[in-house]
Amino acid sequence: MNRSDVTTALETALSSVLDRPVIELRGGTRLFDDLHLDSTTMLEMLMELEDSLGLEVDPEELDADDFETVDTFTDFALAQLSAEHGKAA
Repeated sequence: MNRSDVTTALETALSSVLDRPVIELRGGTRLFDDLHLDSTTMLEMLMELEDSLGLEVDPEELDADDFETVDTFTDFALAQLSAEHGKAA
């Protein structure tokens, strides 16, 4: 899994949750300010990504800084996926 895969999955999840096309996300795009996400849509997005990427998120590990921009979220998702893959090995 690489950054591009996560970004594509994020675009798909956001398009579903926001009920509008979300394409060509840039790393600096702010999830709350630019895309107008709120806590409910963020949770819906996480559930979509759990299904599409197999991402498992522990609510105790959530930090608002991880959801600031597309880049910070992608870093978070890749770290989670890497940790999960490490556990499975």
